[in-house]
Amino acid sequence: MSLYQALSNFFQLLQLVIIVRILLTWFPNINWFNQPFKFLRDVTDPMLEPFRKMIPPIGGLDLSPIVLFMVLNMIEGIVLKFVSM
Repeated sequence: MSLYQALSNFFQLLQLVIIVRILLTWFPNINWFNQPFKFLRDVTDPMLEPFRKMIPPIGGLDLSPIVLFMVLNMIEGIVLKFVSM
């Protein structure tokens, strides 16, 4: 497996973990301190928190994951372009 493919897979996995985290927030009975939910929280919160501080919820809707996806896509494009050189 090439470095390009490994990095591409890493970014896809990261986005999948974020999507799972977003979907699980719709279930209020989840205890985020038990595994595997704690793992999801520990992985995603450090990425989401800076955007949550910049963008307040609008009507109770957290828009920080959308901004995170845009930033991750830009970083992925830059990294993969650099690796493919």
